[in-house]
Amino acid sequence: MEINVLVLNASYEAINVCNLKRAMKMIFKGVAYMEEVGDREIRSPTISMKVPLVIRLANYVHIPRCVVKFSRKNVLARDQYTCQYCHTHFSPAMLTIDHVIPRSKGGTTGWENVVTACKKCNTRKGHHTPHEARMFPKHTPKAPSILSYLHLSRSSRSYDESWKKYLYIN
Repeated sequence: MEINVLVLNASYEAINVCNLKRAMKMIFKGVAYMEEVGDREIRSPTISMKVPLVIRLANYVHIPRCVVKFSRKNVLARDQYTCQYCHTHFSPAMLTIDHVIPRSKGGTTGWENVVTACKKCNTRKGHHTPHEARMFPKHTPKAPSILSYLHLSRSSRSYDESWKKYLYIN
């Protein structure tokens, strides 16, 4: 059963998405409460309960700054699997990560300097800067906020309509 559960802080702020097994552990330990439940049930010999879709932590957890982990998968999700140079949507296997300012010219590997590019555009741009190659990314690269990450991840992960009111999705 591959079900994702939205995790809210005690203040009802979305802070994470976890799997059903982790959510159930948090509920049974008393760390979290069910806010929204689905139609399905989980049964054991002694108990039967609805599957949680949204849980809320019992105690507020101070999160200084929610940072989305830098990874290829998360860069692709941020850029919505679209080449930032030719603006075409591709499968993940057909995409590469391009350094806007090449590493050979002092560019770093991080949220603010990498974009998703198709293999053809990445080869064409090569080790040139955007001005040298006359190829500019569609969006200026930046680190996504946790909320925007959760918005983006809903397209690649299964999510429930009950999440909308917590993520402010119309």
